[in-house]
Amino acid sequence: MISQAQTALPVELPALVNQCASALGLGTALIYLADLQQWLLIPLDEALEPLSVDHSSAGWAYRTVAPRVVDADDGLIVWMPLVDGAERLGVLAVRTASLDGPLMRRSRMLAHLFAMLITSKRAYSDWLAARTRTAPMRLPAEMLRAFLPPRTIGSSRCVSTAVLEPAYDIAGDAFDHSVVKNVLHTMILDGMGHDLTAGLTTSVAMAAARNSRRGGGDLTDVVGSVDQALAEWLPDHFCTGVLCRLDAETGILRWVNCGHPAPLLIRDERVLAGALDSHPQPPIGLAGPLVPAAREVHETKLEPGDCVLLYTDGVVEARDENGAEFGLDRFTDFIIRSNAAGQRPAEVLRLLIHAILDYQRNHLRDDATILLFEWRPQNP
Repeated sequence: MISQAQTALPVELPALVNQCASALGLGTALIYLADLQQWLLIPLDEALEPLSVDHSSAGWAYRTVAPRVVDADDGLIVWMPLVDGAERLGVLAVRTASLDGPLMRRSRMLAHLFAMLITSKRAYSDWLAARTRTAPMRLPAEMLRAFLPPRTIGSSRCVSTAVLEPAYDIAGDAFDHSVVKNVLHTMILDGMGHDLTAGLTTSVAMAAARNSRRGGGDLTDVVGSVDQALAEWLPDHFCTGVLCRLDAETGILRWVNCGHPAPLLIRDERVLAGALDSHPQPPIGLAGPLVPAAREVHETKLEPGDCVLLYTDGVVEARDENGAEFGLDRFTDFIIRSNAAGQRPAEVLRLLIHAILDYQRNHLRDDATILLFEWRPQNP
């Protein structure tokens, strides 16, 4: 089965998961993947209808990252979350006549296997990408999304998660995060404009940052590489941004703010006002005399459980039909209340970005991107 899974085409996964379930004595199995905006769980079996993330047993398993067992006409359905590392992919529906400890463990093993298969195959499968879309995607968004990392990454010590809207019409906003040994790198960018060039600007910025990181560059090297790349290849375009480096062993956070809204630090269910404020620095990519001689790097020590929020101005500037802004207070209050309710970081941001969309009647006037990372050492 393992060798067959390695060579299977993505479109063959529905049949293959059934074969594996049968071999494990489970009955049948179905794969559902979350759509791009995490409203729906879409079956890979094209004959079936999607399920709601917010109003179904399957959605409960996805939201909580925990199995859900429900009665069915011919036995039971085990809704098993499909998770790759910290990234929620969807759910696996396992139908079985009965359930005991060994069968539950086999269901979990099957979910682990197919989460890895989906992750390995979706990088080159247009079919899997198309299945998780519910609307046509504009070219700037298609280009930018090709550069984006998974929504959620992490380890036992830290987790970083992000969302961005409008999902099919994003242009100038972007995020990046990566774990290098014990260090979490995060970045949020807001490119000038809302067109293909804006997306190209942030794409070049992400490529330059990754190139420097992978070459062993420190935080100042990374910012300098992005400055240089934009000045050389797109001399009339720039972006604002925040770049962070968190040592997940010590909790030391270093960051550079390039003309962007200041990050927010949440500790003990409250925002520490001004904790991550800094002197204004020019945006990234300015040429000539506007380029700073050296970027100022700031440093602080996080406490276990601290959350850091990076966001673009489209988040707090979203307006309702009366022109009232969503605002920073509403934004942070939502995060704090959701955290206090025990929601996982990825679920907090899913709910928050949906609340922002609802507030503006699903028509954002500007790109809205949020990145949240949390330090949670094993032995605080």
